[in-house]
Amino acid sequence: MTQSVDRTIIPPAFPDHTQLPESDGTFVKNFQEHPQSILLTDSLESTLQALHPDGQYAIGQDSGIYWRETDPPERGAEAPDWFYVPNVPPRLDGQYRRSYVLWREYIVPFIAIEFASGDGSEERDNTPLSRLPDGVKQKPGKFWVYERIIRIPYYAIYLIQTNELEVYNWLNGRYHRLEPNERGHYPIATMGVELGVWEGSYQNQTQHWLRWWDTEGNLLLTGSELAKLERQRAEAERQRADSAEQSQREAIPKLLAMGLSVEQVAEALCLSVEEVARLG
Repeated sequence: MTQSVDRTIIPPAFPDHTQLPESDGTFVKNFQEHPQSILLTDSLESTLQALHPDGQYAIGQDSGIYWRETDPPERGAEAPDWFYVPNVPPRLDGQYRRSYVLWREYIVPFIAIEFASGDGSEERDNTPLSRLPDGVKQKPGKFWVYERIIRIPYYAIYLIQTNELEVYNWLNGRYHRLEPNERGHYPIATMGVELGVWEGSYQNQTQHWLRWWDTEGNLLLTGSELAKLERQRAEAERQRADSAEQSQREAIPKLLAMGLSVEQVAEALCLSVEEVARLG
């Protein structure tokens, strides 16, 4: 005799990124956060393409990382201002990512960065998850979640008001604050880059920004910076060509006046006979 299974005792499946809120309703804290995130992502593109020729990586910007189920769901998520996850697809089943759900993917972000508008106390909050006397679970601090639960290997806090950067590395279960190298940068060895503070203009704002450098200390450029550099190189090459042509124009009549033939002048200046005739 076949017995029926009581479906009421089977727990529901863990929700995925399409079933969880993609925002907690809070405002972006300042006008620098959006361009700062774009700057970090844009300048890192060629590095990530080299690290992931298969395109398997994801970048989150103020997106939720869900690490536990709660009610409401947002209390079980943290939303770094910028984070990078290696070896995961940028889209899931053809859909854009609404959030990053650890219990669905398991691979933790490799680095998370917070842009602190205040003094950084919120970003350094090490309050553990605990139950208060009235039975309500206390929301843990961001630092505690990144260190104890998600265990993100690198965590950076950028204090916008003072342009200070703190970088922590996860080792033996705890975060250890790193010291900068001789350039004032923080090496992220596995990625082959360094993170530091740069003063300059980006998207109509001249101030201090977080930027990436390579291990030799060369600034990683954005797409627009690379295009500008290429235009400058082309202009310099054109100017060199114009200058060389002007020098040739001045040299040809002098050489002809010395009695050299057109063929001799062409050979001396590494030109064709036709070019000598045109420039002369």
